Amino acid sequence: MAAPSPPPRPVTHLIFDMDGLLLDTERFYSVVFQEICGRYDKQYSWDVKSLVMGVEKLIDHLRKHNIPFALATSSGSASFEMKTSRHKEFFSLFHHIVLGDDPEVTHGKPDPAIFLTCAKRFSPPAPVEKCLVFEDSPNGVEAAVAAGMQAVMVPDENLPRDLTRKATVVLSSLQDFQPQLFGLPAYE
Repeated sequence: MAAPSPPPRPVTHLIFDMDGLLLDTERFYSVVFQEICGRYDKQYSWDVKSLVMGVEKLIDHLRKHNIPFALATSSGSASFEMKTSRHKEFFSLFHHIVLGDDPEVTHGKPDPAIFLTCAKRFSPPAPVEKCLVFEDSPNGVEAAVAAGMQAVMVPDENLPRDLTRKATVVLSSLQDFQPQLFGLPAYE
């Protein structure tokens, strides 16, 4: 039998992944693909109206309680600019953003480099054990755990359950997140 996962520990800083978690990028890529193929006369806009429900509630809550949060995404600068062009205001709320093409991010996930870099850029830098990572992919969770951080996973519903084992908590939606589990103020 697998050992039960340890209970969540209190955290002070939150780090969010972007693709698939905050932005529904799967749909976005199919649109990009269609544009590149040029088979359609229609003009597709870059408007990804898919900031996942529940994020705003969580982000507002974090801001209200002065809990620092940042973004760590494997996307490079050009790709990030494109994906977030309609959501600039939302992404400007993050303390800082670490991109996949950052000089300090020497390897992609499951390597912990991106999360370690992100923790270090809070001011003052956040201790890794006080960081909580929000991820949708097994590689991302693996990277968080390798960095010494806890991970909340919001996996695609088709992902085999054994690929979610390393996560501290697995949710079907960010709306189900309970901040108090991690020593953060509960929603009012």
